[in-house]
Amino acid sequence: MRKILFKYRFWLLLALMFASQLAIVGGFFFVIVADRDAAQRQLIEQLLLQRAAPMLMLALLLVTAQGLALKALISRYLAPMARMAEEAVLLMSNPGYRIAPQGAREVRELGAKLNRLATSHQQLRDDVQAKIEAANEALAEERNRLAALMSELAQGVLVCNIEGRILLYNTRARKLFEAAQGSAASAASVGLGRSVFGLLERGLIIHALEQIQFQLQHPERAASPLSVFVTSLKAGQIIVRAQMVPVLDKARSLNGFVLTLDDITRKVEAEIRRERLQQLLTHETRDMLANIRAAVEIMQDFPELSEYKRQQFIGIIDNESQRLTGQIEDADRQRADDHGGQWRLEEMRGSDLLALLLRRLDNVVLEENCRDAGHGDDATLWLQVDSYALTHTLTYLAHRLTHEQAVPQIRIGLKRVGRLAHLELGWSGNALSVDTLHSWENESLQLSVGQADLTLSSVVASHGGEAVYQFDVSRSMSYLRILLPLAERHAPLEIGVLPPGRPEFYDFDLFRLSGQDAALDERPLTELHYTVFDTETTGLEPAAGDEIISIGAVRIVNGRLLEQEIFDQLVQPGQFLRPESTAIHGITDAMLKGRPRIDEVLPQFHRFAEDTVLVGHNAAFDMKFLQMKEARTNIRFSQPVLDTLLLSQVIHPNQEQHSLEALARRFGVDIVGRHTAVGDASVTAEVFLKMIPLLAEKGIVTLKQALDAAQQTAYARIRY
Repeated sequence: MRKILFKYRFWLLLALMFASQLAIVGGFFFVIVADRDAAQRQLIEQLLLQRAAPMLMLALLLVTAQGLALKALISRYLAPMARMAEEAVLLMSNPGYRIAPQGAREVRELGAKLNRLATSHQQLRDDVQAKIEAANEALAEERNRLAALMSELAQGVLVCNIEGRILLYNTRARKLFEAAQGSAASAASVGLGRSVFGLLERGLIIHALEQIQFQLQHPERAASPLSVFVTSLKAGQIIVRAQMVPVLDKARSLNGFVLTLDDITRKVEAEIRRERLQQLLTHETRDMLANIRAAVEIMQDFPELSEYKRQQFIGIIDNESQRLTGQIEDADRQRADDHGGQWRLEEMRGSDLLALLLRRLDNVVLEENCRDAGHGDDATLWLQVDSYALTHTLTYLAHRLTHEQAVPQIRIGLKRVGRLAHLELGWSGNALSVDTLHSWENESLQLSVGQADLTLSSVVASHGGEAVYQFDVSRSMSYLRILLPLAERHAPLEIGVLPPGRPEFYDFDLFRLSGQDAALDERPLTELHYTVFDTETTGLEPAAGDEIISIGAVRIVNGRLLEQEIFDQLVQPGQFLRPESTAIHGITDAMLKGRPRIDEVLPQFHRFAEDTVLVGHNAAFDMKFLQMKEARTNIRFSQPVLDTLLLSQVIHPNQEQHSLEALARRFGVDIVGRHTAVGDASVTAEVFLKMIPLLAEKGIVTLKQALDAAQQTAYARIRY
């Protein structure tokens, strides 16, 4: 209702003025006629009827004069003051902005005084900013040193909040995942505010967090909580060893975690080569020893052999011995070139492994002689295990025993036997058949997508151990013993809580933000993550066959533009460009030669923009091009979309210009790379950041309020 009154204010004011004057004239005649007799009133009515035409003409002239006077009043006073009120708000977000003098002399004087006030405010602000910058120089230097140190680390580093959102990543981590993804464009998932679960196996991280949480609850077991796991990237082509340490808040509660990532692909390949060498050496050595033994046995069994035959057998023994010696020397040389050990195994306290299994398995109880594990002599019992694979393997085994053998309860124990540890599972009931054991040992566990199939036998073999089944007839008890290697405990990697620093690498304020997965409508605009994007096209009519030739985007996280997290990709449209199109964006057919098609680029951009709100200037135009490709690419952008063109009308309804150039001038944003996709996206992002506090002044704080306000503007009715 208020917007309607504002839109038709001129005609409403004119009607109100004319109606008030008619009321005054009518009241005057009513007073005159009221105390007259009938004859006089009749005479007055005749006079009025005779003068009706001139009086009507006089009324029209009066209305015209009032309209002209009212229009002059609005154009010289009301409209300039309304525009000045909007521009005065800009002085807070853009101190360098100045109000353009307009309207009557008094209004221009008011504008000049506001400009002088803005100049004084800008000087004070610059002085304060200079003092703040001077006070922060030492801190900034320390932060830069930290950032430089992080960028030069040989290990990749990810710092995440408790929800798995990335707060920090260094150059090594970015390159590691770029190599895993295949290209920098497709590695868009590495970025501030993004979920680490999109990079690493979710089950592994949850498993490691459970271990960390358990260690924090039992500080006597681990002075420095640490969890280690190994996973693969790029369908197993890159093997990564990850160490997780906790980030604690002031109350010593788990607030996040630090992951250090080490590429151990070469170590794994070296171990595989060693295993193959060992198998080859064992096989060929067996054949050589068999030949030597056969020759010796013949010589012993037939002492009457001729000297010629005896020399032949001696030659065989000599040749095979030399071959065996050479084989051993080659093996020693190859082994010397390889370093490393069992790469998947982590060092873990035996009692912690038992506690982990008890938490995971419902029908398992601890053996009596293991209830005090972790104390006394058993406190030194440390294992080399892949706790993730081993836990899932034993969970699978307990499930089979419960559902197929109707075992009500499983007893579990752990003890040291010489240089090995025996992890023993015991249950009552009938003995297992050989076929049942064989099928269980070789059935695939399918722990995660893209990981090689694991079986009970392969998990045991990866530990360098064995699984032994035994049935006690007298007690009707079955025992499955898994032999595990022991380990000596080494000091854990110490990583402290890192302070905030360079915006392109990390943002620790995200520790205080809730997850981006919740319903967005009621979320404040200041807490949302945004992808600001723009496209360049062959023309202006998507329905007529025009195609996208460039997509550019930047990200806004925690109210800051991340300058190094960009998406910039040229697209081969499958058609020649028109000269008038090239004249606008400067892209030529030669520049698009060999570029990927939209079917390849759109999934990459969808990945870059996931879990964010899309922002664009005149976004309806760009979204139409994206929506035209939904059926072809099966990619759908379903997230909310904010349009700076519409939001500008919400903030400044009295301004005539709402183009991107006009907004940039209004907000003091430098225009760089205009009419390039990534350049326009960057300008739009800076403008949008300036708009958020102005929207808040109008009571528009949440995403839903911004979307609703934008839909009420005139430009929201434009369709492409």
